[in-house]
Amino acid sequence: MQLLRKLAFPFSLLYGLVVYLRNYLFNVGVFSSVSFKTPTICVGNLSAGGTGKTPMIELLIHNLQNQYKLAVLSRGYGRKSKGLLIANSTTSVEELGDEPYQIYKKYPAVTMVVDGNRRNGIATLEKQIKPDIILLDDAYQHRKVKPTFSILLTAYGNLYKDDWYLPTGNLRDAKNEAKRANVIIVTKCPGAITAKEQQLIQQKLKPKKHQQLLFAILSYATTLKGYKSPLTINNLKDKKITLVTGIANPKPLVNFLSTQGLDFEHLAYKDHHFFTDAEIANFASKPFVITTEKDFVRLQGKLSNLCYIEVQHQILHEEKTKLLNSIKNIVR
Repeated sequence: MQLLRKLAFPFSLLYGLVVYLRNYLFNVGVFSSVSFKTPTICVGNLSAGGTGKTPMIELLIHNLQNQYKLAVLSRGYGRKSKGLLIANSTTSVEELGDEPYQIYKKYPAVTMVVDGNRRNGIATLEKQIKPDIILLDDAYQHRKVKPTFSILLTAYGNLYKDDWYLPTGNLRDAKNEAKRANVIIVTKCPGAITAKEQQLIQQKLKPKKHQQLLFAILSYATTLKGYKSPLTINNLKDKKITLVTGIANPKPLVNFLSTQGLDFEHLAYKDHHFFTDAEIANFASKPFVITTEKDFVRLQGKLSNLCYIEVQHQILHEEKTKLLNSIKNIVR
């Protein structure tokens, strides 16, 4: 795979040129960015997945839902439906997409909308729902909408400054577009990250004066969900486990389970993978299957030996309050 990526370097140069021209046309006004009356909070990245956008959306929902009427707008990547769709009790994961479905099931009081046309999605929300805040999931590079506030995520193990354009690297937008963010959050940091490491990352990313730079770790729950009876990680230490993942970067989860002393095999699939009947039959033959929450919504009801492990961002140094206050200020 790495060899193929290196051989694709000329294509990455072409991709980078297209990205540069597109951003230039937006910057000079040839392409237009539209602002909306409702405060819009964009959560996104410069790379192709793996930075923890869904847990960040959930962190914002968890901390804002009691004060504001919230709506989430996503394009619903990988869904098997077209156009605008507002989630309801009869909507399936295939229609909505795995990540929007996960959010809707966890926070049913929050309006969940999928639409590849984000302008249309926001306009519909303003007309029909009238939320106080619209959270834009994975919208950083979609410049047809100018968000009120932008949160840019970059993973500790693959900072955007160290990356390169697709297909040689994972960048889908230019590094200098980080300047549009109000907040840059380095996600998936090790729990023992030192002040010196944080300072070195700050020197590398060089945030602008108006930008906050925050650091977050992924926190995995030790109580597993989705199984027919309560389970903890400790309950599984004497069992043969199969880990099934269809996410962009399963490495942090693999590392976590390894540190917990579990004996497991790992079956890895591409991000947003919808599992076939043959694959599900294979999982059913295993003694016990652990998966992510995003994968669980695609497998729920199809396996009796299945559970999932929840994950959430924990922003270091009590900086979460500053982030939430910044959002509350724009709503005011």
